[in-house]
Amino acid sequence: MTDDPTAPVAPAADRNFLPPSLARRFGALLVDWALCAMIASFFADPVTDGWPPVLVLILEYAVFLGLFAQTPGMWVSRLRCVAYDDGGRIGVPRALLRGILLCLVVPPLLMDERRRGLHDRLVGSVVVAVPTARPAR
Repeated sequence: MTDDPTAPVAPAADRNFLPPSLARRFGALLVDWALCAMIASFFADPVTDGWPPVLVLILEYAVFLGLFAQTPGMWVSRLRCVAYDDGGRIGVPRALLRGILLCLVVPPLLMDERRRGLHDRLVGSVVVAVPTARPAR
């Protein structure tokens, strides 16, 4: 625990935690899906072969969430996926598992009051809004 009052509070400990809207999350997913379909089109036909874009999405989640805490779609939507208990990065293995569970479709639909889908609860993550920068005084 830090004595810095400006340090971000871990989502699990923040009683005032407000999850981002489902529209923002869905928008981020649409951007990511479009990018994955475009990338998959270089080595397969996404119209006739449904699995290549899904595999690209899983890999995208593993790399981008694991290393940067946000996918390109999340960056556009100003969202991050962080560890629920401490607010840090979830790492590549947990991000890979989250991507696999996301592609199963049902786990994201089973949400709790903090809009954490089953996929988030199983890997210990949460989607949060990126805080807006405050001007220096």
